[in-house]
Amino acid sequence: HRADALLASSLDDLYGLLTRDAGTPTDVYVAGGFPWRCGLAPAEALWTARMLLPLGTRLAAGTLRALARTQQAAPGADFGRIPGALRDAGPHAPPSCTGVEATLLFPTVLAEAHRWGMPEQETERLLPAAQRCLRWLRDATEPPGAGHHGGYVPDPAPGGPYRCETQAHAHRAALLGADLLDAFGAPGAAALREWAADLRARFRTDFWLEDGAGGRPAALRTRDGRPLPHLGSTAAHLLDTGLLGGGDLAPGLLDAARTGRLARLLGGPALDSGWGLRGLGAKESGYNPFGHRSGAVRVHETAIAVAGLAAAGHEKEAGALARGVLDAAETFGHRLPEMYAGEQRTTGSAPVPHPAACRPAAPAAAGAVQILLAFTGLRPDVPGGTVAVRPPGSAPLGAMQFTGLSVAEQPFAVRITRLGMGMVEAAADGLQLSS
Repeated sequence: HRADALLASSLDDLYGLLTRDAGTPTDVYVAGGFPWRCGLAPAEALWTARMLLPLGTRLAAGTLRALARTQQAAPGADFGRIPGALRDAGPHAPPSCTGVEATLLFPTVLAEAHRWGMPEQETERLLPAAQRCLRWLRDATEPPGAGHHGGYVPDPAPGGPYRCETQAHAHRAALLGADLLDAFGAPGAAALREWAADLRARFRTDFWLEDGAGGRPAALRTRDGRPLPHLGSTAAHLLDTGLLGGGDLAPGLLDAARTGRLARLLGGPALDSGWGLRGLGAKESGYNPFGHRSGAVRVHETAIAVAGLAAAGHEKEAGALARGVLDAAETFGHRLPEMYAGEQRTTGSAPVPHPAACRPAAPAAAGAVQILLAFTGLRPDVPGGTVAVRPPGSAPLGAMQFTGLSVAEQPFAVRITRLGMGMVEAAADGLQLSS
C-alpha cells in the first residue's frame, strides 16, 4: 500500500509540474520544482524524463526538443553545449555546472528513449543535437599538459576540477552515443568507444584511492592531479552505466571488485542515514545534515544509487536504501520533498524536513518512480524487438505488480513475485521476452 500511495502522489506532483514550451506549445517538459525552480532546469528536466521512460517517451522527446533549441550553435569552445547555471557542490569543491551535466545527459536520454520505443523518425530528428553534444564532449576533454593533469572532462569547463560523477556522465554518454550512431549508420562510433576505453583505464588508476578498508573513489581531482578523498553521494553515479541493445548494461568506470567496495560504502552507516543516502558521509569534515550538498538526503541521488546497486547485483544495499525512502515518504504524506535532513535514523524518529527544499520537486518525484521500478529489472530493446525482465532474486520490496507502463508506445504490465520471478502480463505485439 505504501508503494501505491507513493507512486500516485509522485505522478500527481509530476503532472502538476508539466510545462509547455513557450515557443513550441506541443513540446512539454517538467519544471524543476516549486517554489524555487518553476522553469526549465536543463539537468533536472533530463533526469526526470529519463527516470520516467517506463511511462512513455513523449516527455523525453519534448524535453530533448526544448533543450536542443537552447544548444550553443556558434563556432567556438562552447559549440554543442547546453547552457545551464552553476550550483553549489558542498564545502570541499567549487560550484559545478548544470549545463555540463545536461550536455552529457542529452545523448544518454536520446539513446535510452530509442531503446524504450521512441519512433525512429523522432529519434533521427534529434540525432544532430546529440552529435553536437558528443562533439563538445571530445573537444572539452583536456589533454595532459604543463600545469594540469588532463585527460578528463572538467566541470565547469574549461578550468574546473575533474569530478568523478562528470567522468561517469561522460563515459556513459560516449558509449550510449556510439550505440546510437551505429543504429542510424552515422560516423564516429568507433572513436567514441576508443575514447571511453581510454578513460576507463585511466580512471581506475587515477580516481581510486587505496586504504586499509579496501579503497574508495576520489570525489574529484584538481587540475594539477591532487585527489579530494571525501566520500559523498555523487559516487553513486559511478554505478549508473546506461542501457545498450539486447538488454545489456554498458560497462562502468569501475571493475567488479571496486563496484562491490562502493556498494558497501553506499550501504554503510556513514552514507545510509536510514532514510536515504546522505550527500556527504557523516564522518567527513564539513558534514552538515541540513547542507544542500554536504549531508542532506537527496531523493534523486538515492534513486540513482538504488537503481545502480540493483542492476549490479547488490540487492541488500539497494533494498535498504529503497525501504528508507519508502519509510520517509510515509512521514511526508507520500509526497517526497527534494531533500530532507540526513540525521541518523533512530527508533521512533522521523526524517526532519529541510526548510529550503522544493516540494513538489521533479527529480524527487521521478526518483520515487525509479526506486520502485528498479526492482523489476526491466530492460527493453524495442529496435531489436525484445524486452528483458531481470528482477533481483531476493525481491527486496516483496511482490509487486505494475500496470500502465509503456514499451514500444504500447501498454506494458509486469508482475514480480515474492520469489523474485518476473512475469510479463501485457506487451506490444511482436515484442519477444529475452533472457
